[in-house]
Amino acid sequence: MSQTKKPDIEELLRDGRTIQFKPQGYSMYPLFVPGRDEAVVAPADVSKLRRGDVALYRRDGSILVLHRIWKRRGDEFYLVGDNQKEIEGPLRPDQMKGVLVEICRNGRRISARNPLYRMLAALWLWMRPFRPAISHGVAALKRLCKLS
Repeated sequence: MSQTKKPDIEELLRDGRTIQFKPQGYSMYPLFVPGRDEAVVAPADVSKLRRGDVALYRRDGSILVLHRIWKRRGDEFYLVGDNQKEIEGPLRPDQMKGVLVEICRNGRRISARNPLYRMLAALWLWMRPFRPAISHGVAALKRLCKLS
């Protein structure tokens, strides 16, 4: 019985390759819906990463994570999931492995440089302190709709 070797994401990015995968979990919801949406990630040019970009990074001694850059202070990065309010950081440049270039949703590709996408991302970052209230409101509306 032969085993298929899983690709090394970091190695592919170091080799200059662009990768496509389905992010796991709900930390980037509603941008990524688990099981439906795919991320297209290119190698990160750390000097060009800025607020609002979605970066693939490695937590020290842990997993790869895909989150949005909240702010950058020199060579320090602070990131947050679109479905979270807690900011993680400071993270070092060597932890930044890739940057989101496209989202694939139901076979349709959306550029991470699309002006509408960038505007919505900026608005969502600004709303970070209000996300828990928004999530509770959406959940309440869903419950009301089910009662009808």
